[in-house]
Amino acid sequence: MLGYLESLPLLDHHCHGVLGRDVGRAEFEALLTEADTAAPGVSMFDTQVGFALRRWCPPVLGLDAHASPDDYLARRAELGAAEANRRFLEAAGLAALCVDTGFAPEAILDPPELGRLAGAPAHEILRLEAVAEEVAAGGGDAARFAADVRARIDARHAGVVGAKSIAAYRAGLELEGARPSAAELASAAGRLMRQKEPRVCDEVLHRYLVWCAVDAGLPVQFHIGYGDADADLRRGDPLLLAGLLRAIDPVPALLLHNYPFHRNAGYLAQVLPNVYVDAGLATHNLGHRAPALIAELLELAPFGKVLYSSDAFGLSELYYLGAVLFRRGLAAFLDGGAADGAWTSADAERVAGLVASANARRVYGIGE
Repeated sequence: MLGYLESLPLLDHHCHGVLGRDVGRAEFEALLTEADTAAPGVSMFDTQVGFALRRWCPPVLGLDAHASPDDYLARRAELGAAEANRRFLEAAGLAALCVDTGFAPEAILDPPELGRLAGAPAHEILRLEAVAEEVAAGGGDAARFAADVRARIDARHAGVVGAKSIAAYRAGLELEGARPSAAELASAAGRLMRQKEPRVCDEVLHRYLVWCAVDAGLPVQFHIGYGDADADLRRGDPLLLAGLLRAIDPVPALLLHNYPFHRNAGYLAQVLPNVYVDAGLATHNLGHRAPALIAELLELAPFGKVLYSSDAFGLSELYYLGAVLFRRGLAAFLDGGAADGAWTSADAERVAGLVASANARRVYGIGE
């Protein structure tokens, strides 16, 4: 099964740009995980993702597997960021990319450049909160804020394939299903526009942004669970989102990452017709344990509602690692089922094709 999956290009339905410049060891390690900083004397190479990188990435740069961190980084610096990025994005074997452009703390490669390096079409995902913050930073009347945000999303929806909410980072996922009233919106907009540096953290605004995307006909991605230190996992369980997910049906809702709530996400994908799931970000962070994550996600989630994503950011290695570990984890799951007689080899190949790209093409309307 692994050989078959390796022959299938993956549609990476949620990812980010990578750095186009060389980085030193400290910065490289910081980009390996979602951690803000490493503890003194603790290396991010001594983590699941660190060992996974040393196992799978050195051969792409012409080194033996398990090369030391120093040898690996020296070889990467010798080749230069441009060549390393080309090699890893190409080796990931991608059919297409859906790129969230809303997080860019510095200049990173944009969707066209990522697509060129990967040899695959790159599509944009619109970060909803970034739109609202742009409108708020521009000043104006709080009473006009909602209309201005909707107009900006409507103007951009033709050039993107989906939208993304980061409510999990800001207000938590317990978002009501009802559309906010005009009075609620005006009050929330006023609070936002009085901030020196506008930052959407209001349940009313997050909910309104989702409805704007829904009205524009855009599939909506939701960050779920695992993330950096800004994410409050107590409020990141997708079960909290069930009311809104029901309300926006039939517009597709894509639950991203999901760890450690991946079983809850799989349940929602089973019982709600518009919900889809992935294991992005967590896949490469769990490294050797990624097959367990994928198997648990697939306990309840219908195979026609599971997508691939890397959530790669900063380092092009994460595009490659996400793809390698996902293919291996899915292959182990499908092989195990075939060996037990749960399904045939032909069934396993059909499911592999669904998860690799067909499900994402159907949800986002991306052609071959």
